[in-house]
Amino acid sequence: MAPTSTEGVPESGTAWDVLGPPYVARTLQLRPDAEGEVVATLVHRPADGPSTGKAVLHVHGFADYFFQTTAADFWCDRGYDFYALDLRKYGRSIRPHQTPNFTSDLSAYYEELDQAYEAISANYDHIVLSAHSTGGLTVPIWASDRRLRIAGIVLNSPWLDMQGDPVLRRVAMPVIGQIGSRRPQLEIPRKVSGIYGRSIHRDHEGEWDFNLAWKPLHSWPVYAGWVHAIKQGHARIAAGLDVPAPVLVLSSTRTARPTSISDPAVFSTDIVLDVEQIRRRAHLLGRHVTLAQIEGAMHDVTLSRAPVRKLVFDEVAVFLSAYVDG
Repeated sequence: MAPTSTEGVPESGTAWDVLGPPYVARTLQLRPDAEGEVVATLVHRPADGPSTGKAVLHVHGFADYFFQTTAADFWCDRGYDFYALDLRKYGRSIRPHQTPNFTSDLSAYYEELDQAYEAISANYDHIVLSAHSTGGLTVPIWASDRRLRIAGIVLNSPWLDMQGDPVLRRVAMPVIGQIGSRRPQLEIPRKVSGIYGRSIHRDHEGEWDFNLAWKPLHSWPVYAGWVHAIKQGHARIAAGLDVPAPVLVLSSTRTARPTSISDPAVFSTDIVLDVEQIRRRAHLLGRHVTLAQIEGAMHDVTLSRAPVRKLVFDEVAVFLSAYVDG
């Protein structure tokens, strides 16, 4: 998939990615929806050296896109060719006429996931899936439904249940979900502090560079139809999946709700999801699930402080050696 030049490449082909070489990007043309043209973007970085026949496909979370090059470094160092998919209406795939990050059905993403998997599986016999947060909800459902030929799945703080107090979870969210089936683009009011975004962006208190037009510090609006889709996904998890490969679930050891960026918990806990919910539901993903809770990890465990990141990738390496790469 390497480009033959850095310019003149048609949109439907492959060109250098916004991250620069060695990353390249390919636009996947999808069926139009009610808002018009729809695309997804497949990013690729080859491993150094001769091909090992191994590849990993990574899928981001909500209000997110692929920029986590440190994670790609890890996979490429292990001989995996790295692929990342920016889903429709996310990151590289957002178009001006679209509602960013919106869907009313998680299975809508199967179209680009199928295209990406088919393109990769044509060239690799050994494929691992990787996903974060909301991607960690969608990807195992897709893998279970499709009965994919994969070697393993690594989930980074997957969103397996609706967080919040009992009133919110048992009363408000079901009502919003019902409204979502009738008025999918009704915006749901919410407050986002921006603390998590600040904690990871290098122009604030973090160390990572990402496009704030694609991943705003205060996230994107959420809509009733999207909540409905998430609730349906959580119901699928609660009923149990049968992911056809070993699964590694990574998370922090603690959840916190800091109100100030000066709180040390911002940089050492998951301040987005409830890690105990992840722990309680992890076993529902399949017949072979390994849970690793990393002390000091942040929500995206691969963006944690350097000493913690090393522990994260050590856990992934042990999992791959024990169950996937053998």
